[in-house]
Amino acid sequence: MIEMIDSHQDILEIKDKLSTIHTDLKRLIERSSQEHLESIISGLQRDFSNGIVGYLDHQADKDLENNMIKECEMRETCKSKFKGFLQNNADLIKHSNIDENIIVQNRSELMEMKSNAPSEQCDICFSEVSNVLEKQISLMRSLQIYHKEEENKPFMPEIAEETIVKDVLEPLSNKQRFLILKAVSMETKTFTALSELTKLRGGNLLFHLQKLLDNGFIIQRHERGDYMITEKGYTILKGVNDIYSRLKS
Repeated sequence: MIEMIDSHQDILEIKDKLSTIHTDLKRLIERSSQEHLESIISGLQRDFSNGIVGYLDHQADKDLENNMIKECEMRETCKSKFKGFLQNNADLIKHSNIDENIIVQNRSELMEMKSNAPSEQCDICFSEVSNVLEKQISLMRSLQIYHKEEENKPFMPEIAEETIVKDVLEPLSNKQRFLILKAVSMETKTFTALSELTKLRGGNLLFHLQKLLDNGFIIQRHERGDYMITEKGYTILKGVNDIYSRLKS
């Protein structure tokens, strides 16, 4: 009788151990399945990102080939440098989140290269590079991996009215100044070119240019040199365009 009791107790202990083993195996399988699923998803995301980057690199090469100045001894050298710059920017798509500072740095790098360009005809090539860059950034927004920090900030009613009016609204509250800012956002412009565009002459044009210069919307490459937009000017102009687009929608 005692032996039967001991045997029954052994069976219960074995059942408990088997149950424990079964539970451990189930957890292991679930964990392995989850890890396998995550591995598959990660691989798909990597393949998807690599595919997009490959497409962007191909498209950038095509756009540069078609739209850069043909008759220029520096064409291939510049094209190689532009391709490297655009490839580095496109590679950001491989990240799940892109820091705003990196985009600002890339735009500033392009503007710096443009400011050191040897001739006016370089503006055509830089304009094309800028267009390709903005297309890449727009795609990053569409993929929701790039958000400007300001987009996540709540509206602040305590905004300094005097500062905003003086530094942003007042410089833009003129048709000719807004026209100038739009013109130099795409390529650098000479005083003569801006005069032809605005139909302003001499001191009248200088007055409006000085307003934009004083408020940091544009810069002049050197004394009597071409005018080009700054990061501040570009940000404000794009902000106005975004507001106008939302009002129309």
